Order: sequence, then structure tokens, then C-alpha cells
Amino acid sequence: ARRLPPRRSTALMPRTDLIPRTDLRPERTTAMSLRILIAPSGFKESLGPLEVAHHITEGLRRALPDAELDALPLVDGGEGFTEGMVAATGGRLHPVSVCGPVGDPVEATIGILGGHQRGTAVLEIAAAAGLRLVPRTRRDPRWTTSRGVGELVRHALDRGARRLLIGCGDSGVSDGGAGMAQALGARLLDGAGRELSPGAVPLLDLHRIDLRDLDPRLRLSEIVVACNPTNVLCGPRGVARVYGPQKGADAAAVEQLDAALERWADALEEATDRDLRSVPGGGASGGLGAGFAAVCRARLRPRFEVTLADVDLDRRLGWADLVVTAEGSLDGQTPNGKVPSEVGRRAAEVGVPVLALAGTLGAGHRATRACGISAYTSILDRPQSLEDAVSRTGELLADAAEQAGAMIAVGRGLALSGARR
Repeated sequence: ARRLPPRRSTALMPRTDLIPRTDLRPERTTAMSLRILIAPSGFKESLGPLEVAHHITEGLRRALPDAELDALPLVDGGEGFTEGMVAATGGRLHPVSVCGPVGDPVEATIGILGGHQRGTAVLEIAAAAGLRLVPRTRRDPRWTTSRGVGELVRHALDRGARRLLIGCGDSGVSDGGAGMAQALGARLLDGAGRELSPGAVPLLDLHRIDLRDLDPRLRLSEIVVACNPTNVLCGPRGVARVYGPQKGADAAAVEQLDAALERWADALEEATDRDLRSVPGGGASGGLGAGFAAVCRARLRPRFEVTLADVDLDRRLGWADLVVTAEGSLDGQTPNGKVPSEVGRRAAEVGVPVLALAGTLGAGHRATRACGISAYTSILDRPQSLEDAVSRTGELLADAAEQAGAMIAVGRGLALSGARR
């Protein structure tokens, strides 16, 4: 498989040339040509949606050289959101340096959209506070910070943007947006009037939030946060309990995180007169949804309302005979607003079957059939370590897509043979 450049390229334009895409024609090029829509998400900590779509396209082309392929990489607010939105609108990317989730500087990007959203700045939380930026030996969401997210917002404001579109997902933090708020001028004070240190655990000592020095440009800006509306800040299904273990929290740490976010919710309500404990999307990205809503007066919107607004997914589904989607792990969380479930739901409405390729098939993956996913398979070709699988993701995707294409070819051959009898 042709190797792609590293994901975090400093190029100012996204590599949309990597994605072969056919025009959406009303008629087939041949009488029996097969139309396949390739609509994957990214593979967390490995490949972005554009790269995933590229490798699937490559594999299908090997097995089905006469098929008509339409590649539509989809973003859900996590990794690849900025690049995907910029590519969809013909905008530009700008590299910046910000504080990472463990306090070290990281290279990130902000985008300025084109098209009818020209001038809107787009950024993703994963670029400054993503799980992949937290070394595996330091994965403890009690101490990671979202400060770099606030720095990304400042960079966008410095470029003159007064409309910001922010993608939530794939975070390695659980501080409710406290670090983000501090980077934008909020003061988080303990009972002695001292500024809190970074992380979620210090929120247990939060006495009050002082917003008097908040960046005044925020009051003149429209901020829209694209998030998963099923995520809430507190309660039995609060973000600490649902996602804390995925970020490295053990049972005791989950209890600490939950208590810290409860205190954060209390302080936010005291400072802004808004109760955000159960607001849909408030728990997105470790509670950053609630932080943005309270501190920046942002609007929380379901992410697919934002990400699918400019790609005409439903028309492209109607064009297709088959849809191939993909994500890193197909499991019980997939139906809760992940890309494959959204693709499956919409495809089912127009009667188009969906095949899902997954890095792993986790607990509860069979539930995805109820979301319109007709069939699924893991791309792994042998037992291997996570590190090996991540390093080979592109190769594994292309090979799995080729094998799926070969099986599709066999099925089509059998159908044609039966029709001739």
C-alpha cells in the first residue's frame, strides 16, 4: 500500500488529492457497474478519516476494478474534524503551538473555512487535548488539562474570527473545560483565594469562579460546539463514569472525577446561573461542552447536524448500491452517535446495505445491526499487539477492503449465474 505522509503535516492545505472520487452520475457507466459509497470515520490514535477512506478505496479497487467508487470521509467532531471541515469547504489550515494535555507544547492547527461559511474558524479539542497526546504511561484524566483548547480559541480570535466552530471528541481530559476557561482569562479560586492548578482533582477545592478578566472578544463572538448530545456532565451516565475508564481512570479515580465535576457544575451555576449537569452535550470531551456553554456562552449542537451540512450524504446514499463505513472499534458505544451508526441509520431509510470495517469488534458490537449495519468484520489478519496493529492500520484496511470486495464479486457472480438459469 502506498504510504501516506504523517497525519500532523504542517502543509497549509489538506491532502484532498489522496481521495479518488467519482462524479455522482444519474446513470451507470456500464450496465452492471457497482456503485459503492465509502463513508468512514477515523481510527483513533492512528489514521484520520481521509486516510482511512484512501486505504479502503485502494483495497476495493484491487478487487472491483470496474466499480464506481465515491469516497466521503466523515468527521464526528474528534480527530480530523478541522481538516475534514476545511477540505469540505475549500478553506485553509494554519499551524499553531499550544499547551498539550500533560503540559508539554504540542503542534496543532486551526482552520478558516471557505464556501458559505467563509471566515468561520474551526478547531478540534483533540488537537490540543486528545487522548493520543497523552503518553500511555501518563494516562490519568485526574491530572490532564484542557488549557491548550483555550489557547486554540485565542489563536482563532487573534486571526480576527468572530464565529468559531469547535469539534468535541477523542479527548484525553476530564476537567470540564476548567483549563480552557483559565486560558481565556477565568480565575478558578480555592477558599484562600489561590488559583487552582491544572487538572480535574484540584476542582474538588474550587470555591468560586471569577469571570471578570475573561477575554472580552468572547462576548462579540458566536461559538458553536459540535458534540454528541448523549453525553452529559453529571449523574449515573455522567462523563466520568462512561468515559473515564477509557482515558485511564480506575474505579477510585472515576469516583474522584465524578465528585470534581459535580463541584465544577456547582461553581458554574453560581457564576453563570446555569445548571449544566444534564444538558445534552454538556459531558462532551470530558465536560468541555458544559465549560464552553457556561464560560463562552457557546451553543451545543448535535455533531452530525454540523458535520453533514455540506456533504449531501443522503443524496449520495441514494446513488449507492452499497456503503462501506469504518471505525477503530465497533462496540456497544457505536450506536451512541458514532459515524457508522449514523451512516447505517440513514442508509436503512433508503434501503442501501452497509458493511462496516473495524479495527476491533468489542463488547456489544452485535447491537450495531439495529443501527442499519448489515455486516461487519475486523481488519486484523492475525493476533498482534495494539502497537503493531496501529502501525499497520493502512495496510490492514486496504487488505480487508480487498477481501470484502472479492467476496462481493463472488456474490455478484452467483447472482448473475442464477439469473441466467
